[in-house]
Amino acid sequence: MGFAERGIYSTNDLTNHHVANYASNSEHKASHEMMTLLDDVRLVRNHAYINGKWQCGDRFHAVENPANNQTVGYISMLNEQQIEEAIESADNAFHPWRKLSADQRAELLMNWYYAILEAKQDLAYLMVVEQGKTLAEAIGEVEYGASFIRWFAEEAHRSYGHTIPSHINNAQLSTLREPIGVAALITPWNFPNAMITRKAAAALAIGCTVVIKPASDTPFSALALAELADRCGFPAGVFNVVTGEAAMISKTLCASPIVKALSFTGSTPVGKLLLKQAADTVKKCSMELGGNAPFIVLDDMDIEQAVQAAIDAKFQTSGQDCLAANRIFVPRRHYGSFLSKFAEAMNNIVVGNGLDPKVTLGPLISASAAQNAARLVNDAIDKGARLIYQYQGHLSGANFFPPTLLADVTPDMAVYREENFCPVAGVIPYDNVEQVIKMSNDTEYGLAAYVYGHNIHNIWRCMRGLEFGMVSVNSVKMTGGPIPFGGVKQSGLGREGSSHGFDEFSEIKYCCLGQLPTASGS
Repeated sequence: MGFAERGIYSTNDLTNHHVANYASNSEHKASHEMMTLLDDVRLVRNHAYINGKWQCGDRFHAVENPANNQTVGYISMLNEQQIEEAIESADNAFHPWRKLSADQRAELLMNWYYAILEAKQDLAYLMVVEQGKTLAEAIGEVEYGASFIRWFAEEAHRSYGHTIPSHINNAQLSTLREPIGVAALITPWNFPNAMITRKAAAALAIGCTVVIKPASDTPFSALALAELADRCGFPAGVFNVVTGEAAMISKTLCASPIVKALSFTGSTPVGKLLLKQAADTVKKCSMELGGNAPFIVLDDMDIEQAVQAAIDAKFQTSGQDCLAANRIFVPRRHYGSFLSKFAEAMNNIVVGNGLDPKVTLGPLISASAAQNAARLVNDAIDKGARLIYQYQGHLSGANFFPPTLLADVTPDMAVYREENFCPVAGVIPYDNVEQVIKMSNDTEYGLAAYVYGHNIHNIWRCMRGLEFGMVSVNSVKMTGGPIPFGGVKQSGLGREGSSHGFDEFSEIKYCCLGQLPTASGS
């Protein structure tokens, strides 16, 4: 089905309003590389999107391709007054938006879903040049991100309330699910498309309006989503994307009494700071924070299968993934064989620019991220870890770090304790299931865990004993629209996706409908 059949104009039939807005962006053009890659260059936006219009700040900030450090383009840096304007526009749009039927909101969301899929290749190219992941990973993320829009468009029809058996004579008791109001969404650079759609789709479907603050490293993916939402006819003020200095924007969003909900994906330290800033206005906060995922190989698991799964779980998004397998636990009797096969499998990794179809692992987001990876490896080796394997191929820039395999990792090493966010795998031997569960839980984080094996008794012990919000058995893939994504301990608050995804953007209203006595003489 094409745009015209859904009532959406095509990229070749833009209104004068859109052409004028696109032309206004030409003060700081995108790189030649980006413009030649895309079929629809109008997806490249560098102004913020507020109240249905593209707005320019008082200065611009360069965005660089982490694969070559070349400037991708420039984004507009808004001031505090403009952030307040975005919040106000979302507030003004809230009541008309919430009054729409679930069918009407779902139809707009589905139009957005189809528009994203139709622009999938362009959106993926945008992501590769600003984030660095491989083209295959980027295409997968766009599809994954779109799936949340479809899920919540359908789930909007099922945001039911309940009737309550009454304990009060002559009264009917019930609950309603009400949209909370304006929601602020602060999203990370490692998944610049899907983290927006997962949050925004839930908020919009239930009847909230949104102000989105994307990461400054990866703004173009967010602005392209705004362009597509605009084409799909979202009312002005319902969907806003603001760009600028992160600390100022976050502080403004948190301080505003108009903003009723805050959803953040990012590091645990930043999440704690935002919780403190949001406390004065008592916002509903949902946080998807850091992870330090264990990958447990049980004693009866085929080692070659376990190795391939561990490779997949560790090196996705160059290790820059909150679900990445940071600590790989292997039974002592299989330890040597596992290390040998793991090192052999790493020979298949090809590091380079994500636009190269042969590349399987791209750069880290910045040179400082690569320096941090080196710190983790050096600290581990200084404390007794063995360097089993390190990529020896050509690395074309300061943002690249060689995929590395460390053995004999111990709890006193930073690579064991921290969310390493880099292509460094640490392997640890263990002796029994009770021990490995205890070692896995020995972290402040509790987002995701992986278990590979066949004995259902030991699998069940792990599933119940692991202190993590998500446990995946014999599968690296665990997320998607129907599942409640989130962690425990210092990995976050709340859940995203599934029917529970509405909880973060709604309130339960209780209604008591009493029956007055019949008036005398009536």
